[in-house]
Amino acid sequence: MTSPAQPTTTELLALLTLRLTPQLGPRRIESLRRHFGSAAAALAANLGQLREVPGLDSKSVAAIGTPRAAEQAQAELEKCRHRGVTLLGRGLPGYPAALESLGDPPPVLWVLGEWPELAVVPRSIGMVGTRAASPHALSLSRTIAADLARAGVMVVSGLARGIDTAAHTAAVDAGGLSIGILGSAVDQIYPSENAPLARRLTLVSEYPLGTGPAQHHFPTRNRLIAALSAGVVIAEGERKSGSMITATHALDCGRTVFAVPGRAGDPRAAGPHKLLREGAVLTESAQDILDELHWGTAPAQPLPELPPEQEKVLRALAFPTTLDDLQAATALALPELQTALVMLQLMGLAEEVGGRWARR
Repeated sequence: MTSPAQPTTTELLALLTLRLTPQLGPRRIESLRRHFGSAAAALAANLGQLREVPGLDSKSVAAIGTPRAAEQAQAELEKCRHRGVTLLGRGLPGYPAALESLGDPPPVLWVLGEWPELAVVPRSIGMVGTRAASPHALSLSRTIAADLARAGVMVVSGLARGIDTAAHTAAVDAGGLSIGILGSAVDQIYPSENAPLARRLTLVSEYPLGTGPAQHHFPTRNRLIAALSAGVVIAEGERKSGSMITATHALDCGRTVFAVPGRAGDPRAAGPHKLLREGAVLTESAQDILDELHWGTAPAQPLPELPPEQEKVLRALAFPTTLDDLQAATALALPELQTALVMLQLMGLAEEVGGRWARR
């Protein structure tokens, strides 16, 4: 995969001009583009012609073609070139066809980092969940994301605290490509502590450089996570949460929804449990996702050279497991099992989360 060439066409500048024009959203811009055949032709149209475009009111018509928007677009284009940010315009090479599943694809995307070739239904999975995730959900999300990455599946998320951070980190640590969809510009990382992680991801935004995070941006960006994925995993989330909004967008895009079961009575499990009752795919491992999408088998995680007892225990930690279940799976005496777990924990290969043991 290579970084895309920066389009410098008149059409890209025209799309950017319309994007920066007040009164125009994605639907109105697309209406203009379709009516005139291109964004450039729309900017060249006179008032009489613009009044014939469906969905435009008088304020929208009056705003089109103002010098200020054109000047801002030219300045934005120059800033992007200077900072290594790629602009992808709808209808131009490189713009992801997967976004056409939305009712309102962004007219322009800002991309920082390696941009892959994406199919109409990409070989990628969105992973989202609550910021205040349980240790169990964080551990399982890391395992699923790492196994997906080893299976050649991109992990898409929103760079938020909690599940998003765990999924992104595990995917790139496993050697995969991960896409972070932001509720701010690609040069405004939120939360700030994720700046080092952001440098390891491909960042995508529909906001101009310098745009800070805003509460209303995050539900909007969730639709991009859904559309740029073949399916979305909901690890944890309350019934009314950003994770559930992402699941709704996924269904609207014709994507598959995967839900991780949680502990009964935990509010963080209420969202996934509701989705499971409504037909979401019960998901406890990456293989559940690969099977549902007919994407083959997840390769086994490469194991370091370990003593036999430790290797046996590590292989048994395919998903978070209780001590009793581990003893039954490994047939080790309890003192041997506990010693092996302590050694694996000291090496950073295993961790105890919520009374269960899991791979790190």
